[in-house]
Amino acid sequence: MICNVVSMQDNLRAEIAGEIVLSRSPGKTMKKWREIFKITQAELASHLGIVPSTISDYESNRRASPGTAVIKRFVDAIIAIDLSKGGKIVSKLTQSAEKEEEYFTTHEFATSISGLDFIKLINGKVMANEELISSKKLYGYTTIKSLKVILDLPSTQFMRLYGAMGERAFIFTEVSTGRSPMVAIRVASLKPSLVVLQRLKEVDPIAVKIAEKEQIPIIITDMSMPKIKEVLNKI
Repeated sequence: MICNVVSMQDNLRAEIAGEIVLSRSPGKTMKKWREIFKITQAELASHLGIVPSTISDYESNRRASPGTAVIKRFVDAIIAIDLSKGGKIVSKLTQSAEKEEEYFTTHEFATSISGLDFIKLINGKVMANEELISSKKLYGYTTIKSLKVILDLPSTQFMRLYGAMGERAFIFTEVSTGRSPMVAIRVASLKPSLVVLQRLKEVDPIAVKIAEKEQIPIIITDMSMPKIKEVLNKI
């Protein structure tokens, strides 16, 4: 039970850090998370051993974008402060993350993998943008229950699909044509490096056109999800 709680907190850390890294305005995203945790600038600065004006400078983008070390200290600090108060926000966010497994799961690779090697591992067949595969590098993947995500997942949770790194594969299950997942990706601000449509024989022509416009390769595979996870989780 303790190990599970620690793991969920680590996932929360990775999610917050990933959103800051991927944000076009890291300072504003840091401010958003500080406010979600109901922590004042003075409180955060005191915990970090710096002056409040430094926090203000980051949040207003008056300082250069924070590096990984700064982001890690920030994330560790807001979680530690909340835990010292009883951990209500951490508990709420980790419970929310647990429910999201009904919609999707994310996995980060220990090392990057090329698009070509990824396709070989899942016995995939490229259906769109084959010429782009060699330039793709992946740092993780997300399995997505296609229809459930499109119909039920709140738009505010969409960023969670990208885990810690945006350069990843989206593996859609329970698909019928592939059109709906590609339409959803078309209107999203962030895009996956490639899309896998699991257990799909034919890809909708509209899905292919969207993929070509967005420069995202589409791959199909007959491999079962348990087997896909088994081979990919070894990376």
